[in-house]
Amino acid sequence: MVARSLLTQTGFEKIQKLDTCTVSNAIDRLGARLRNEGSISGRAVRCMFPNLPPTLGYAVTGRMRSTSAPVQGRAYHENMNWWRYVASIPEPRVMVVQDADEQPGAGALVGELHAVIGLALHCVGYVTNGAVRDLAAVEAMRFQLFAGNVAVSHMYAHISEFGEPVEIGGLKILPGDLIHGDRQGVHIIPMSIAPEIPRMAEQILAEERELKEFCRSSEFSLDALDRKLQELPGDGFEMPLNGHPRHDAEYNGTGRK
Repeated sequence: MVARSLLTQTGFEKIQKLDTCTVSNAIDRLGARLRNEGSISGRAVRCMFPNLPPTLGYAVTGRMRSTSAPVQGRAYHENMNWWRYVASIPEPRVMVVQDADEQPGAGALVGELHAVIGLALHCVGYVTNGAVRDLAAVEAMRFQLFAGNVAVSHMYAHISEFGEPVEIGGLKILPGDLIHGDRQGVHIIPMSIAPEIPRMAEQILAEERELKEFCRSSEFSLDALDRKLQELPGDGFEMPLNGHPRHDAEYNGTGRK
């Protein structure tokens, strides 16, 4: 059972309204991790339904195979131990399944029927380096899919193991991790700073609005832009217009001096 603390319902709903880029910026500003960590490589998966709103939920992890038959059972959806495990993770849930075949993406585990069962178990989406199918039917359910490719057949798709850490696109994902995804991609929100995300996101969005208004105003010039950029809070690694990077000790990674 996942032991990590959960977000409050209010906190969860506030993050759910934010896109991944805004949340990523907030995570950077809060200094919770290095900037080259925490997200799935852009080449590993793509968002199948970019017009759906952001997906947010707790990770249900497993591994699947499709090029060899399962030890028992006739169909990909028959593994009741998998579904019982899914139900054990706090909701809403995101199924995160690593395709462990030598060549991932041959057969699709998740299609229309798997999505129907997932929705009944309060899952909101599915992330895999492998394949998915039945796109039109699944999109109509508003069940989000992030996958490496699309396949015609399930082949012998089955869950081979579950409840352990998995790795997709260079990102290690643990059961219960807070998964956030949209048309830009998928990342993990660190639970240690998750309650602070809405406040920091609001601050960053306000700063961005101010900068955009300035760029559209008659006050815009390169010198004025340089001054504006120097005034913005950051994590200490900024690139002024003169091309020389700076690392100011006065900024502590939280956006506060």
